[in-house]
Amino acid sequence: MHISERIRRLKPSATLTINARTQELRAQGREVVSLAVGEPDFGTPQHVIQAAKQALDHGKTRYTPVPGLPELREAAAGYFNRFYGATAGAENVICTAGGKQALYNLFMALLNPGDEVLLPGPYWVSYPAMIDLAEGVTRVVPASEHNGFLVTVDDLEKHVTERTRVLLLNSPNNPTGGTYSREQLEDLAAWAMSKNIFVISDEVYDRLVYAPAKPASLAPFWEKHPENVAVVNALSKSFCLTGMRVGFALAHPELINGMSKIQGQSTSNINSVAQYASIAAFNGSWDVLDGMTEAFARRRDYILETLSAWPGVTCPRPNGAFYVFPVLNALYKDGVTDSTSLCTKLLDEAGVALVPGVAFGDDRCARISYAVSDDVLADSLDKIARVLVK
Repeated sequence: MHISERIRRLKPSATLTINARTQELRAQGREVVSLAVGEPDFGTPQHVIQAAKQALDHGKTRYTPVPGLPELREAAAGYFNRFYGATAGAENVICTAGGKQALYNLFMALLNPGDEVLLPGPYWVSYPAMIDLAEGVTRVVPASEHNGFLVTVDDLEKHVTERTRVLLLNSPNNPTGGTYSREQLEDLAAWAMSKNIFVISDEVYDRLVYAPAKPASLAPFWEKHPENVAVVNALSKSFCLTGMRVGFALAHPELINGMSKIQGQSTSNINSVAQYASIAAFNGSWDVLDGMTEAFARRRDYILETLSAWPGVTCPRPNGAFYVFPVLNALYKDGVTDSTSLCTKLLDEAGVALVPGVAFGDDRCARISYAVSDDVLADSLDKIARVLVK
């Protein structure tokens, strides 16, 4: 059978081994707790659910414009004004099947074969694959745990080349939870603009930020320099709507039109019912975030206190998202040689699933999600410690 070269180039996900082993253990009747989950453990707000039900009751199940309903695009544009004081219109927004499709559309619209993307690492697992599918080249810019896994202009300078076309920023970061301030984001964006490098800012976790840090966005910078920046976001994390797949991007109308062409030839519009639910989310109360951020901050503090007692383990204090990314290689022993074998051992002996750090570009680490209840988190960490900390 003939398979395209682009598919042959794609490497299997580094999490496949862990996922397969998880299913195998559960099939054997073993209880496995997942600290690999990438979605909040809270319920979707009732006013959003009701809007989806009402859309179904009123037969809102037909095709919509490819970039989204006009009222949804207007509401998404209003998001950037509501929280960041940036003025945008519906023409500046496209609604996509999650933030992931917005990113994919951007790479396809911006990159020519051989164009390079500066990618601070650790990085979300899908970035390199999407860049490769767009025939771009990923140039990883390593960030040190001693700087909270955040990069500086000096770090970027060491990796820029004449082929660099895009800088991809992700704050709060998946997997580290590292969070840039507005000033830091704008310094990085100004550096990129000085070198004619386009900036994509992935801000999917932007509302999940914990005091004293404050939510930050490049939207105000975009308003001043709309031809140099695109901002990606989603309702998945803020409103616990991961399955509804609603993302959105803020960009220059010309780029929005290009992304719409790509989307029009792939998925067309996103789910119509999800669009009406999203209008209710954008225009209604955001109080759901108060309880979420309080719980996540409490769990983060607990997990950091627990990790600090493990010998040789270091972990920067994250200010956002719901992950920690500890450096665990001091515990590599008894047959454990890398992050994948570490996570396999924890699955087999502790019944706890983590994501190996190699999937995010740092084989010394593992991603631990605290999007689980306090009791489950405490019990899972105890099980991990009994296996690794002897």
